[in-house]
Amino acid sequence: MADASFLSRDNTVAGPDFNRWLVPPAALGIHLSIGMAYGFSVFWLPMTRLVINADPAACAAQSFGQALFTSTCNWSVPDVTPIFAIFIALLGISAAIWGGWLEHAGPRKAGLISALCWGGGLVLLGIAVRIHQLWLVYVVSVLCGTGQGLGYITPVSTLIKWFPDRRGMATGLAIMGYGGGAMIGAPLAVWLMAEFGGNGATGVTETLIAMGVIYFIFMAGGALGFRVSPDGWRPAGWTPPDSGKANAMITQHNVLLDQAWKTPQFWLIWGVLCLNVTAGIGILAMASPMLQDVFGAKLVGVDTIAALTTAQKAAIVAAAAGMVGLLSLFNALGRIFWASLSDKIGRKNLYYTIFIVGIVIYALLPTWGHLGLPVLFVLSVCILLSMYGGGFSTVPAYLADIFGTQMVGAIHGRLITSWSVAGIVGPTLIAGLRQFQIDHGVAHNLVYDITLYVMAFLLFCGLVCNFFVKPVDPKYHATETELARERVLRHDDHTAPGAQTAARGSFGLIGVLSWLAVGVPFLIGLYIVCTKVAAMF
Repeated sequence: MADASFLSRDNTVAGPDFNRWLVPPAALGIHLSIGMAYGFSVFWLPMTRLVINADPAACAAQSFGQALFTSTCNWSVPDVTPIFAIFIALLGISAAIWGGWLEHAGPRKAGLISALCWGGGLVLLGIAVRIHQLWLVYVVSVLCGTGQGLGYITPVSTLIKWFPDRRGMATGLAIMGYGGGAMIGAPLAVWLMAEFGGNGATGVTETLIAMGVIYFIFMAGGALGFRVSPDGWRPAGWTPPDSGKANAMITQHNVLLDQAWKTPQFWLIWGVLCLNVTAGIGILAMASPMLQDVFGAKLVGVDTIAALTTAQKAAIVAAAAGMVGLLSLFNALGRIFWASLSDKIGRKNLYYTIFIVGIVIYALLPTWGHLGLPVLFVLSVCILLSMYGGGFSTVPAYLADIFGTQMVGAIHGRLITSWSVAGIVGPTLIAGLRQFQIDHGVAHNLVYDITLYVMAFLLFCGLVCNFFVKPVDPKYHATETELARERVLRHDDHTAPGAQTAARGSFGLIGVLSWLAVGVPFLIGLYIVCTKVAAMF
């Protein structure tokens, strides 16, 4: 077992032969693994069929309290879906709690602990499913969610310091992995359940254990691949932007964690992310039923549902499933596209863009539904989901611009509590409004109209928050004494006259293998999504 010195931050400082392009695949190894949280819905139905010989009559009146402890009755879908909510809630909570510790511990130690929590948590989750105790499933989900939070923020500070010239691109590339993790993990889980299942067995336990082991290996490999840049390191030929008017939103100072959350800028950016995510995740959670409610039989060229054949009903379901796959793809690719664009136009302008475009699209979606234009509807939702992903991937660079790079990982950890809030508010809001209108006699093809206008209003509120983001008041800037104390805590004493020219090694065979290790699974997942999307046409 590796000793503490091997895991410490000061022993991960890059040597002269290191190449910074080895860091993104390490980050992707972690994010592609924890991104499976988005694909966990493939387990919901199999988890409701675990008890083969359950007595339907005895289990019909089972309460939620009884479901927590029963081993003889099957769970319902509402019983198991809180697993995802626990994942997202603990992601934000754990990132907020341990973000400051991570800055001092370094990415290697944090990444390995994340691998243990997520990979090991999935193994324990499989065991909890096997003994069929729902309360234990929830408890283990807390461990998995903790791994999510640590894994999500582990690469952020490291990447931003390696790519000061391309902050958006670097964080977008890594966080793209979280959006794309389900493209790989969901098909893998379905295949494994088919292999392990049979004779009434669902294969859920074996699949969770197998995926836990696989993810631990990938995440541990990513953690061991991390190196931090020497203090004072810069890319060849790059100089920090001056503090002129064109770069007024990029600070040359640093704000420490305990001061950052006291600034209005922190809470304004918190609101920017929360409102963008609330609107986007609400659509993501209801994409399949929305398409079927709004267009119904028109998806296969029939006027009424009553006239549908069995094959046509199956085609509608396949089209809705294809839309979900397409949204996952745009969610992932939007993270690298929009974040990279922010390097060109600036972070504040990027959020102006996605909010204004989003408002227009949300306002137009009801019109596309009324006119019976499913292609325009689906294309519009895809653009919205790309901007949902882009909001995630751009915010670390936005924080680095506003608060400096010294504590950006920890500040990001505090900020993504907004995701935890949005992950509850968004789906609850859209589902609640839908059900309220159905209960009051609104036709199914019209139940989303008001909801979509509400989402447009949320984006307008986000636009207002973004407008008020200004450079931080100098009174919050860290002094040289405070920065020196922080460097001691980080064991960051590697400044040297040659620091700016260090770590300029060649890419080499290791680089090729590292990118193949994350690129091949991603391309396989992309191929599977494309085949599902083809069902829509």
